[in-house]
Amino acid sequence: MEFTKMHGLGNDYIYLNCMEDTPDDPGELARKLSDRHFGIGGDGLICICPSGRADFRMRMFNADGSEGAMCGNGIRCVGKYVYDKGLTHRTELSIETAAGLRRLTLWPEQGKVERVTVAMGAPEVGAPLTLTVGGRDYTGIPVSMGNPHFVLETADPAALDLEQLGPGFERHPAFPHRTNTEFVRTEGRRELRMRVWERGSGETLACGTGACAASAAMISLGKLDRQVTVHLPGGDLSVEWSPIDGQMYMTGATVAVFDGKLAD
Repeated sequence: MEFTKMHGLGNDYIYLNCMEDTPDDPGELARKLSDRHFGIGGDGLICICPSGRADFRMRMFNADGSEGAMCGNGIRCVGKYVYDKGLTHRTELSIETAAGLRRLTLWPEQGKVERVTVAMGAPEVGAPLTLTVGGRDYTGIPVSMGNPHFVLETADPAALDLEQLGPGFERHPAFPHRTNTEFVRTEGRRELRMRVWERGSGETLACGTGACAASAAMISLGKLDRQVTVHLPGGDLSVEWSPIDGQMYMTGATVAVFDGKLAD
């Protein structure tokens, strides 16, 4: 079985071409291959499959084997994969995900896709919610981007011990299906600094749905304009909340790291 290791701002996944065949247990395969010591290493596994209602279908599995609904960095790399591998020559694509259809605009340079813009859908921003984690109360904003997020403002995201804090939010009883958690700080009207704890994967270098969720939360509070640069440990994402159709549009880089074959 051939695979490609790719990343969007360091949020790395193992990609399989499943247009003709899918592994029997992709969740278990994701758990094994994502191990950074005994596997390939990654934040999870993404299968590129045929779709009856879009150009392609994306199935994504977290590093713990659980299946996720959507991944912003992952879907950008899907766009690069199908174009660079010759599965399509189009630069406007529709991708089926468990969170619904997503539209991609590919930006090729010299025959290879370097950046992708994703229409991420309309965010659902909830009312502020106060949770007790580790004996302290935290007030944040729940946001759905097709998958669940909890956005927390903090004075210095870099100073936080996410290994200690993250699991308490991810598995809090308020989130029966667990949640992703964003720890953010606004820097002026058009910049946001962020770290993220992703459900099923732990801290990652970037999260596309998280960047959109965090931007939507801060825009809703009146702390950001509708066009935002989100600074993540792995790099920057451009996010715009359109006043025309209500969708979040995210643009970022895509990188193919290497190809390989899985041993029997």
